[in-house]
Amino acid sequence: MIIAIDGPAASGKGTLGKRLAKHYGYRHLDTGVIYRAVAKAMLDAGADLNDEMLAVSAALELDPENFGNPALKTQAVGDAASVVSAIPGVREVLLSFQRRFAEDSPGAVLDGRDIGTVICPDADVKIFVVADPVVRARRRTLEAKARGEVADEAAVLADILRRDERDKNRATAPLKPAADAYLLDNSNLDIEGGVRAAIDIVEAVRAGRQRV
Repeated sequence: MIIAIDGPAASGKGTLGKRLAKHYGYRHLDTGVIYRAVAKAMLDAGADLNDEMLAVSAALELDPENFGNPALKTQAVGDAASVVSAIPGVREVLLSFQRRFAEDSPGAVLDGRDIGTVICPDADVKIFVVADPVVRARRRTLEAKARGEVADEAAVLADILRRDERDKNRATAPLKPAADAYLLDNSNLDIEGGVRAAIDIVEAVRAGRQRV
């Protein structure tokens, strides 16, 4: 089974994917980390984030062993990732990696911003996670402060709104729910509530398929 998790509510989404994968004994891939790794390579090289040739080169040279680097979680890298992820060449390079991951046994949970629409359009379950931008800004600010970073909630909110707008309107793989995706609003849910809601969705799909 392939479970695709998308949506603008980035805060907690990766954790949701990990918890869901653990519950079902599947492998998990936070695809945003891949783009963050490309972005960090570009930033480390002092390169123009819009330089497609350099960005594609960075994507081709990625080492999965570095995906756990805490530096990939910083706000600066996240902002840069939103830019490089809009580059068609970068998306093309990383597309096959994500699909290979999804197809391996025993099953996989992938989360990102185009899993159900582009990466795995035939995923068995598609969940589109949303939350009020104000709530997302508060969560992200708390997460940044917990890492020892300086974060201003108003600035974080402005960045969230800019990124959502950019991702929704990009020419390649715009952020939008798949036609058959289930909406999960976690504005008022903690991670436990979000995981339970996601499991309910997966089980409902399974039950529906069994009845056919």
